[in-house]
Amino acid sequence: MIKRTLFFGKPAYLSTKNEQLLIAYPEEGKKEVSRPIEDLGYVVLEDPRITITNGLIRKLIENKTAIITCDRQHMPCSLLQPLVGHTEQTERMRHQLNASQPLKKNLWQQTVEAKIENQANHLLLRNKDALKLKQWAKEVKSGDTGNHEAFSAAYYFQHIFLDFSPHFSRNQSRSAIGGNPPNNLLNYGYAILRAVTARALVSSGMLPSVGIFHRNKYNAFCLADDIMEPYRVYVDALVYELVEAGGNISELNTSLKSQLLNIPAVDVCIDGKWSPLMIAMSRTTSSLYACFEGTSRKVLYPEFMAFPVG
Repeated sequence: MIKRTLFFGKPAYLSTKNEQLLIAYPEEGKKEVSRPIEDLGYVVLEDPRITITNGLIRKLIENKTAIITCDRQHMPCSLLQPLVGHTEQTERMRHQLNASQPLKKNLWQQTVEAKIENQANHLLLRNKDALKLKQWAKEVKSGDTGNHEAFSAAYYFQHIFLDFSPHFSRNQSRSAIGGNPPNNLLNYGYAILRAVTARALVSSGMLPSVGIFHRNKYNAFCLADDIMEPYRVYVDALVYELVEAGGNISELNTSLKSQLLNIPAVDVCIDGKWSPLMIAMSRTTSSLYACFEGTSRKVLYPEFMAFPVG
């Protein structure tokens, strides 16, 4: 079942009754509306004047609904997740924490290979040269000792948005406003993707903070940042289409946000079958745990391709 994403960008009072999320807009005097909690995958809270009851928070967490809050720049900045995400959580965390260094290096190799291959396929979809990326994807070593992930990303971003922004650079993306467009769209999309990944990892009984490659002590989502890498291309593709449409992307308005919030429902091809991204991510995290457990040696990642029409 595809879970819905609800976005709240103005003052609201959120409560619960009869397993429903009740939405009221006191300042506008509108009639109260409701949404079934069981249908919700993500709730994004942007406006600082939103009030949410503890009873609703409890029910959302029990439903494994991710609650995402935003900072002053309206960028997703935090994720509320359950303390217990899986019935075998302690056992699963033990396998994760005991993973050997050679295993983690192999898992990172698979992750980088999948990411570069997907970036190459995206370039090909846009009729751009991807020969170098295709070659580099085959040259990734255990642990990516040659740093192919970094220089492949540099090449990819030098070419993917070239038609729209000749001077585009991801190096400008860390400023308070997200750098030059479409960095603002990419950053917002990646933040949503990060939440999707963290939610799936918790549901699979693992710690999002203990990575296979990323290990910054100030980062609470190291493993999420690892596992989302091959999925970033789906954000890139959506942003590409938004830019190609020719609208104003200098400001991240409500319309653009609503389209980026569709990322969990984007169709992706994984293991030869099409499914929504959030379901594919759960398959990826389940396969990752199987590697930690020792029952598998392969992480299941999606293969980027255009969704078939007709």
